[in-house]
Amino acid sequence: MASGIIVVQQYQRMVVQRFGSFVGARGPGLRFLIPILYTGIKVDLRERVTRVPTQKYITADNVVVDMDFVIYYRVMEDHVERAVLEVQNFEAAVINLAFATLRSVIGAIDLSVTLSERERIRDEVQLRMDEVTTRWGVKVSQVEINEVDPPAGVKAAMERQKSADAIRTAEITESEGQRQAAINLAEGEKQSAILKAEGQRQSDILQAEGEQQATVLRAEGFSTALERIYNVASTVDARTMSLQYFDTLKSLGSSPSTKFIFPMEFTSMLSPFLGMGSNQQDSGNRAGGGNGASGDGDNRDNRN
Repeated sequence: MASGIIVVQQYQRMVVQRFGSFVGARGPGLRFLIPILYTGIKVDLRERVTRVPTQKYITADNVVVDMDFVIYYRVMEDHVERAVLEVQNFEAAVINLAFATLRSVIGAIDLSVTLSERERIRDEVQLRMDEVTTRWGVKVSQVEINEVDPPAGVKAAMERQKSADAIRTAEITESEGQRQAAINLAEGEKQSAILKAEGQRQSDILQAEGEQQATVLRAEGFSTALERIYNVASTVDARTMSLQYFDTLKSLGSSPSTKFIFPMEFTSMLSPFLGMGSNQQDSGNRAGGGNGASGDGDNRDNRN
């Protein structure tokens, strides 16, 4: 720098001043500045990673928590002169701004939100810091919260609450499972009863239809049998029927019974046979009477 020859690296930019007045920024390469007349300050454009030490922060519900986080930031190439002209030490300024911004964000929310919504806190801190660091030519690209550590008493209370929540969730889940099981069982029983009733109804219908068809068939068979009997009986004379009655009497005579009841029609059925017997007797008598007359004549002739 004293000789006026300066090497600017690829990741650097040089802010040049002449007698204390800003004249421009120079890119990488070999640069020559006239000593005393010009001065140059090199600025690193690479992204910096700074871990903010653990600090105590107070939440909106007055709980003190220990937190530490990491900041990723870099100097913007288009505004590199601001990192030299607008702030004395932009690195220290960014770290102190991070402390103040995080205290402001944590002070506006409760402990439960602080523990559960780290991403929200991170985004809000980054947004608030960007609004300030832009005028320094610095861009905060990312903020990551490593750890949130509440006091021991709060930890114990949180553990008890967590255990109670877990038990309550387990009981709710178990009761829900039992309720669903009872619903499924009742639904299954209902479906089974419906299926049984439907099956019984179908069985009754089929059985009734079968009985109906059997009755119809029996009636048709009986009607056909009667018709055939009638057709045959219409061709049978009284003598044939009488012979059937005599055959029946023969069967009755072989039984051990001593009393028999005959229908009135039975005597009418026997009348042809009775008539035949009387006719034969009359014929015999007439034949015997003729012979006697002839005998008497002969006797008379002999007497004469």
